[in-house]
Amino acid sequence: MKLISLNVGRATVVDYTEAESGRTGSDKRPVAGPLRVFAPGPKGAGGVEGDAVCDLRHHGGDHQAVYAYAREDLDWWEGELGRTLPGGIFGENFTTAGLDVTGARVGERWRVGADLLLEVASARIPCRTFQGFLEEESWVKRFTREVRPGAYLRVIEEGSVSPGDAIEVVHRPDHEVSVGFWFRAFTTERALLPRALAAGDALEPKARDAIHAYTAKYGIGGGGTRG
Repeated sequence: MKLISLNVGRATVVDYTEAESGRTGSDKRPVAGPLRVFAPGPKGAGGVEGDAVCDLRHHGGDHQAVYAYAREDLDWWEGELGRTLPGGIFGENFTTAGLDVTGARVGERWRVGADLLLEVASARIPCRTFQGFLEEESWVKRFTREVRPGAYLRVIEEGSVSPGDAIEVVHRPDHEVSVGFWFRAFTTERALLPRALAAGDALEPKARDAIHAYTAKYGIGGGGTRG
């Protein structure tokens, strides 16, 4: 398991972003590194040195410090879309190899390189900016349907990383709430939401609040699906 591409993006003015600034950092490109990875604090800042976060309402902050996507899933999408997908094209900071990102559990911890320790926080939910950048019709619905969302991670111990650094899973919680489970619960299978509480303190506060609001309205297991 290793980091095969380390990707950052610059703020760019576009006509398809949901950000109030009219800018996006979605166009991430591979860099040689090393880059420092850190806990950025409040919403609106990223955790990778030199990476722009432009939608201050929905991205960045401690619970979305790093976005990771598996090279294996990019390869799968290449076959589906019939186009080359280089590292960073899905807006990921880390393109990984040999690691089941969708199967990673919320609260799972990864050691990357010598110093960096990350913790899986949630899955990425697609937006109009993502669709506009890729220029793929009905992309949000298609990406959601396939449940290959990639993972947001928080920084537990800061450090510097470079492409080629090893990734080691050093802690794997004993619950069912994987990245894929979390994604389904918050998108197309809302009845799974109460079970996501099994991830405990590894759930970000906003997600926990949403689950409690859901259970207050529908009870345990109610509400069905959407999408």
